[in-house]
Amino acid sequence: MIDGFGVHFSQASHSRVRHRIVQREAALSPFASKSAAATRDREEEPSSVRAAFQRDRDRIVHSNCFRRLKHKSQVLVNPQGDHYTTRMTHVLQVSQVGRTIARALNLNEDLVEAAALAHDVGHTPFGHIGEHVLNERLPDGFTHAAQGVRTLTILEKHGDGLNLTHDVIEAVKRHSKPEGKFITSEAVAGMSLEAQIVRISDAIAYLAHDLADAERDGILETADVPIEVREALGDAHSTRLNAMVVDVIDASWDCTGESGNLNSKPWIRMSDTMRDVTTQLRNFMFERVYHPTSQSPEGLRAHDAVHLMHDHYSNHLDEVPEWMRVISIEPEYAAADFVSGMTDSFAVIALERISPGSSQGLYQGRVYVPHT
Repeated sequence: MIDGFGVHFSQASHSRVRHRIVQREAALSPFASKSAAATRDREEEPSSVRAAFQRDRDRIVHSNCFRRLKHKSQVLVNPQGDHYTTRMTHVLQVSQVGRTIARALNLNEDLVEAAALAHDVGHTPFGHIGEHVLNERLPDGFTHAAQGVRTLTILEKHGDGLNLTHDVIEAVKRHSKPEGKFITSEAVAGMSLEAQIVRISDAIAYLAHDLADAERDGILETADVPIEVREALGDAHSTRLNAMVVDVIDASWDCTGESGNLNSKPWIRMSDTMRDVTTQLRNFMFERVYHPTSQSPEGLRAHDAVHLMHDHYSNHLDEVPEWMRVISIEPEYAAADFVSGMTDSFAVIALERISPGSSQGLYQGRVYVPHT
């Protein structure tokens, strides 16, 4: 018998693999999500060698929307150097942070990994700037989280979607965070612990790498960072990450279920001190990096570029792929699906086709945008 990877297995081998999967999940925290309970919009025969969330991870990694992340901006648009963060390296870092926390708390690593890798597939070209433009132009608004759900459930595979588990979709849907205080039990009510891990790991990862990128680019000096943040997190990328991750594990230890109180409602959190430090760092990044430089000449140019593309395709629907036009009947939504799926490089090509010279200025500097 041959599985989906083209590998020969006997029925006995399949049985042993399934048995190990069940055993491992049985040993997880009583608060952990279990793949055996996972559901999808369309029922499928279970994989003989992979748990449901493993299968989701594989579908995500092999999808077009995931591959496009390598050419989508995280904070810097086409930075002059190979060591800056891109949307692809960001989701990989979120996955790494999330898996560390999940393993330490004996929660479901497979679910965290799948959701972390998928959480940003709804992002537009040029980071959050493109998201803000589409939000202004669409009657029902636009968010990258909602577009991520739409991408995974509908747009991928030309309208068939990836048929992921509802657990992964819910984590993608609710990973965004408001500016200001975001680590509260009310904000994560009803979310699985694994989805909560993805949500907080997203913030941990981007705060650490955005600060490092800002320092590398000369926008900030390490000495500019508030002294309270420096004392709590240190001055190196690695110490900042480690301090936040270790604190989450310590503060959320009741999620392991080892206390024996199964009637409690544990949630993923930081200590009060680390929560305040993280919020202070995040506010600092909005004030000193994200907000001011999103109004830079390059940021405003990116805003105009996305506006131009969406306006053009809304009025020239024949240039939008036919299968997208069938899915999105209203022209402005079909255009939004098309534009939001573009990489930065494809968007530049599209701009030059629409209006030669219109991409000028996009790559002459840096574009910083706020994260949520």
